[in-house]
Amino acid sequence: MAAIKKDWRAASLESADRSLLGFAEKLTTSPQDMSAADVRKLRASGFDDRAIHDLVQVVSYFNYINRIADGLGTDSEDFFPPSAA
Repeated sequence: MAAIKKDWRAASLESADRSLLGFAEKLTTSPQDMSAADVRKLRASGFDDRAIHDLVQVVSYFNYINRIADGLGTDSEDFFPPSAA
């Protein structure tokens, strides 16, 4: 788990997990660049429509709620380590 937190690209992961994380990163950092090809890549990695739908819902909600917190200037809970950024 620590290797994934540090750099998921360098972590020892199954190809399906790499596809999932790449999709999640792209949806987070450049949602305007998402396309049907991204969904096809997930399908080719073994994800069905339900799993893809759930992935998009979870990633999008996480991004949404973080933007709400950022927009309101809320502080993280004490149990979260400080961001490296």
